[in-house]
Amino acid sequence: MRINCIPFLGWILAVTLLGGCASRPINPPIAAVDLNKGYRYKNSTEYSKEKTPDTLVVLAFSGGGTRAAAFSYGVLETLRDIQFTNKQGKRVRALDEVDLISGVSGGSFTALAYGLYGEKLFDTYESDFLKRDVQGEIVGRVMNPFNWGDLASTGWGRSELAAQYYDEILFHGATFDDLQKSGGPFILTTATDISTGAGFAFTQLFYDNLCSTVGPMNLSRAAAASSAVPLVLSPVTMNNYGGSCVYKRPGYIDPFVNEATAPRPAARLIKQMQEMDYYHDGKDNPYIHLVDGGVSDNLGIRGVLESLEGLEAMRLAGLPTPLDYVKRIVVVVVNSLSSPKTDWNQSENGPGSIELLLKATGVPIDHYSYEEIESLKDTQARWKSMSILRNSKLFAHNKNPQLEKIVNTPDIDLYVVDVSFKMLKDKQEYEYINNLPTSFSLPPEAVDRLRAAAKKIILASPDFQKVMQDTGVRDIQY
Repeated sequence: MRINCIPFLGWILAVTLLGGCASRPINPPIAAVDLNKGYRYKNSTEYSKEKTPDTLVVLAFSGGGTRAAAFSYGVLETLRDIQFTNKQGKRVRALDEVDLISGVSGGSFTALAYGLYGEKLFDTYESDFLKRDVQGEIVGRVMNPFNWGDLASTGWGRSELAAQYYDEILFHGATFDDLQKSGGPFILTTATDISTGAGFAFTQLFYDNLCSTVGPMNLSRAAAASSAVPLVLSPVTMNNYGGSCVYKRPGYIDPFVNEATAPRPAARLIKQMQEMDYYHDGKDNPYIHLVDGGVSDNLGIRGVLESLEGLEAMRLAGLPTPLDYVKRIVVVVVNSLSSPKTDWNQSENGPGSIELLLKATGVPIDHYSYEEIESLKDTQARWKSMSILRNSKLFAHNKNPQLEKIVNTPDIDLYVVDVSFKMLKDKQEYEYINNLPTSFSLPPEAVDRLRAAAKKIILASPDFQKVMQDTGVRDIQY
């Protein structure tokens, strides 16, 4: 049977031409920056009166597709099930102590969904997202001719189509205004500005620089931007109105504006300020194109490192900090990095172009992730050493102004809890999880084993046990 292709091609052309009318959502401009409004950390710090007031707990969810989403969800489940009596004599869950959750790529879905739904997430997340063939559905929509016209529209690409799907199955129209009203921990979702390579956070602090507001933005678009793998998915585009509003930065940032006089060490924070200043020229930079947050920070702890460095610099300079009330900071790094073995070194022929591209992209991300964890642990060790020195008899009897300045690091106990696959003691289980692909489609068994692995790692973690011991809690139940 011979098929006449002309009518078919004409139909495809008609669909493409008539369908090319999609337009991306536009982030609105603002006339002036109001530091007391918007989705900012300081506006969410009193969400739970049951929390230990002098302890700051941060969860960092890395990238890694559904593998990361399921592993980080397992951490939330475990912290929910751990109960204890706090220093105020109240019975609480470990999860209720969390102040901030950062999420990148796959981890951003779990972070945003928990921030929005709270306790309700445990009833729906598994079926709504984790055990769906999310990747297959998106591919199917991209291949559907009825979507080709929209995909050809200016500024509206595969990531916008993906965002629509995420909204249908998980976020249901929720925005950052809704996230702020939810009463949960602060959620720090990040993407990468592909023009500069800098991280971009979906908070009002970042949007102040754009003379815009993050409030009306759909959470689904933030998740889509944070997980927009280059080449596979398209960038998510924002409008930049920088320079068109009355701009004001938070007072605690002022010491770092001038690099020549800024207190040291503060290299990361100064760099972040310079990257933000780039947006103030909206006329020459009217658009921002965002891709996967893992390109700039796959662990989601860059913001944490910048904040800790800023605290240390301000303390060394004798300046007040926004966290002077904090006595301890607990950072739980939920690292879903996998390193599957290859057999490339067993053949004279090297890897193919696609394999080489993926590996060349992943290697620097993996190495940078390692450096971030080590930087965090270095800060932990330095603060601990300086604290011991400050409280030593030798220091008390040998007052030296220069030495006093050097040891004047934040009087904060810093804890780093590493929750990563390498912490698994069962080698067979490690091999299984470590070889799971970075995709948005995993077998139900893989999802369940990732959740179980997270629980095993946390309960066996000596760092986690030390946190529980040092914070003075009692009657712990796992």
